[in-house]
Amino acid sequence: MAKLKVGLVSPEREVWAGEADHVIAQTIVGSMGVLPGHAPVLGVLVDGSVVRIKPADDGDWVSAVVGSGFFSVAGDEVSVLAEHAELGSDVNVAEAQEALSQALSSDGDDAAVAERRARARLRAAGVEA
Repeated sequence: MAKLKVGLVSPEREVWAGEADHVIAQTIVGSMGVLPGHAPVLGVLVDGSVVRIKPADDGDWVSAVVGSGFFSVAGDEVSVLAEHAELGSDVNVAEAQEALSQALSSDGDDAAVAERRARARLRAAGVEA
């Protein structure tokens, strides 16, 4: 069966790369799931959302929180290009919970963005907030 070649990158580093069976990302037009053979597409990522990748080696799903960026599918290649990306396994849960607490006690647009990002970090880490 065909596999997807996936690259999840930020300006700082390559966060995850490899073969996958399935990728799910939140774009500004909705959630998008990609399997091998998907039609070409270019989407804008939702800032403070979670990208999920099912590795081809039957490993566990990989979750990563992403900042704004782009999601591209061409052939069986998926590129996730985010201004910021962090694997859920790398999230400091206590730090993310503190950031959420601070965001909830603040007002304004910056607080809303901070809340969305903190909640996404917790979801990527497997913690519902």
